[in-house]
Amino acid sequence: MRRPLAGLAIGALLLVTAACGSSDGSGESGKGTSSGGTTTVKVGLIPIVDVAPLYLGQEKGVFDKHGLKLEMTTAQGGAAIVPGVVSGQFQFGFSNVTSLLIAQSTNVPVKAVANGNASTGEPGKDAWAITVKEDSPIKSPKDLQGKKVAINTLKNINETAVRASVRKAGGDPDEVEFVELAFDQMPAALDGGRIDAAMVVEPALATVKSQGGREIASPMVDVAPDLTVAMYFTSTQYAQQNPDVVKKFQEAMAESLAYADSHPDEVREIITTYTKIPAPVLEQVTLPKWPAEANRSSIEALQKLEEEDGLFDSPPDLDQLLP
Repeated sequence: MRRPLAGLAIGALLLVTAACGSSDGSGESGKGTSSGGTTTVKVGLIPIVDVAPLYLGQEKGVFDKHGLKLEMTTAQGGAAIVPGVVSGQFQFGFSNVTSLLIAQSTNVPVKAVANGNASTGEPGKDAWAITVKEDSPIKSPKDLQGKKVAINTLKNINETAVRASVRKAGGDPDEVEFVELAFDQMPAALDGGRIDAAMVVEPALATVKSQGGREIASPMVDVAPDLTVAMYFTSTQYAQQNPDVVKKFQEAMAESLAYADSHPDEVREIITTYTKIPAPVLEQVTLPKWPAEANRSSIEALQKLEEEDGLFDSPPDLDQLLP
């Protein structure tokens, strides 16, 4: 089995869910508060480029138009957001698809409700890449065999993507030494020779390039064409008890995603309001795509790869998870 860490993480999540119950302490089972026809909902987010459409939609009044007021809370990753949503601390959250697949396969009550972001589908022009130093002898993902490759989380979407690139190049992904490292620490580790390669996402990708590093693969493209990478989700209980609020969030999110996808300059401007990405770096950042709808066939391809890699004890039910 290759998923002991994933199993431990979900086991801990189930304990958190059981301990927290389904109430936010208000007796309302985690419902957002309503005032004057507007419902306030709390959203758990990671302060990264990917969530720009939500902030842009809020600034443009899209959520107000749909009767929603957003209260954003940032976290370091989905490990904090998923239990926060399930326990009722947040009404909605943002997570990569793999984390949601793992949760669903282990009966954690989550429901995806809106698209998050997607790969550009263009090799060499994506927001995710496997990178090496300029003078590295590594030319292809096949050369990663026996090498130390940094990913942000073991047994999750970025490991699956790197393994897909290695397979596609004719290599054996089981021969790769994966090490866990935060994205913002990868450029320095790569430049200092502490790792041989790094699976980075923007803005770390732009930082690596500014140091002279180069790309050897676009792994999200190698997983599937136009891969849906992340989605917004809620708890199954909240979705069942508040279908009207969920529908408003879905409609507002679809409108915000479409606007962001067609206004990249405004996206870069809004990112400066909730991240510390320097303006010169931000100008070089490759933005992901923000389609209004998730690409189910790409998620099916991702799930198949992760089943082969042993990430699930039992297959996730996409019909239960996806909108």
